[in-house]
Amino acid sequence: MKKPIFQESELKHFLDEKVIQYNRPLFIESDPISIPHLFSKKEDIEIAGFLTSTIAWGQRPVIIRNSFSLIERMEMTPHEFVISATANDLKKLDLFVHRTFNQLDAKCFIRALRNIYLNYGGLEKVFADGFNFNTEISPAQNAIIHFRTIFLNLKHNSRSDKHISNPASNSSAKRINMYLRWMVRQDKTGVDFGIWKSISPARLQIPLDVHVGNVARKLGILKRTQSDWKAVEELTAVLRTFDENDPIKYDFALFGLGIFEKF
Repeated sequence: MKKPIFQESELKHFLDEKVIQYNRPLFIESDPISIPHLFSKKEDIEIAGFLTSTIAWGQRPVIIRNSFSLIERMEMTPHEFVISATANDLKKLDLFVHRTFNQLDAKCFIRALRNIYLNYGGLEKVFADGFNFNTEISPAQNAIIHFRTIFLNLKHNSRSDKHISNPASNSSAKRINMYLRWMVRQDKTGVDFGIWKSISPARLQIPLDVHVGNVARKLGILKRTQSDWKAVEELTAVLRTFDENDPIKYDFALFGLGIFEKF
């Protein structure tokens, strides 16, 4: 049996130190979270953050460049654009592409977001309602499923469905969990926004990507070999033993170890 790298108390101390190292303003510039940090209005932050997190796969400089391009096409007023864009305004999204997310998806997303803001009270309310339903599955899983159902309930091209992860199909929903971290977590460093006060950080789940998963397995805090929703819940449960009120702060540690230190 392979000997663990750290004893449990040592591991918590190690990860706490890594959170301090990476959860700081210098992190923002090279991360996709820099895009919603361009704004101060709540709705602009949450819309820019949602669109950015949606296309947050691939090389980080490319994600940032393309996210900025998308918001720039919305005249740097994402909330106003979502609410007011005419069919002619939507043509500004023509030729936008980031990997498999293209202009058809962008226009679908604007229409879906408009529906959410005009008919469901906005992004925070839709997610918060899902967190508060009494179900047998975890609150975060239910919140994402609930959001996905509402987001996709308008008539749309089914090609866009794949851009909203579905944990009911055992997807890790990495990008949506990352987005929830951005909106819900708050501390003195100012990296995450903490503008959604109706959801507790204690209820969040870890954004599980290849880097976070690999580091967690090397540290012995994730046994599952697949990076799916079951792995998300397994890893988050361990992280809650380190900090039950803010377990997802350890995303900074695990991600930083994987990206910057090639741990």
